[in-house]
Amino acid sequence: MTKQIRSTFKHDLQVMQDDVLRMSSWLDSAIQRALRALADRNADLARQVIADDAQINAQRFHIEEACIRLIATQQPTASDLRAIVAAMNIISDLERMADHAAGIARIVLRMGDEPLLKPLVDMPRMADICRDMTHAALDAYVARDADAAKRVAARDDEVDNLYNQIFRELLSFMVEDPRTTSRALYLLFAAHNLERIGDRVTNIAERVIFMESGEMHELSAGPQAPI
Repeated sequence: MTKQIRSTFKHDLQVMQDDVLRMSSWLDSAIQRALRALADRNADLARQVIADDAQINAQRFHIEEACIRLIATQQPTASDLRAIVAAMNIISDLERMADHAAGIARIVLRMGDEPLLKPLVDMPRMADICRDMTHAALDAYVARDADAAKRVAARDDEVDNLYNQIFRELLSFMVEDPRTTSRALYLLFAAHNLERIGDRVTNIAERVIFMESGEMHELSAGPQAPI
């Protein structure tokens, strides 16, 4: 690869990385707004989260096409090839995380005028941890820092523990008064979407380690959520 071609390739890699970070920023906003829509019972905001999911989907396909083009035309070295493959996997997880945020927004719409069964306490904490994990995972991706990626994955236990706590609390509501079942399930499904977002961030951390070391390691060794 000549010096000029190499320079162009590095520029294209940087553009790809910037696009991944832009997609992550849109995801962060989607999670934040989905939780606000749930807390405020804001149907209009929920609809906006759902509508904006199309932009995140389009960004994924845009980045995928750029990655495939780089592989096909630039004959990347092993380390650069790992970076491209890692990016393709990361954007897939980001897109699925955005789907989970949209899933929370759809729950808001399904709830209609039904009031929340209980004030949201642990669920916003779950969302904040998921957002922090995502920020840290993408920072590790940019820095190619495998140790930082491992620290990100370790925080998934915090998300799982909060989810299990929410699960037990909502289950007790349903047992004590079956008439609360539908409202409890709405909140449980919303919490489950956040739990899945935490799992997806762990996948991103695994890809960062792969990018740096060339080895795949499963990092989700913590307690499993009940559903």
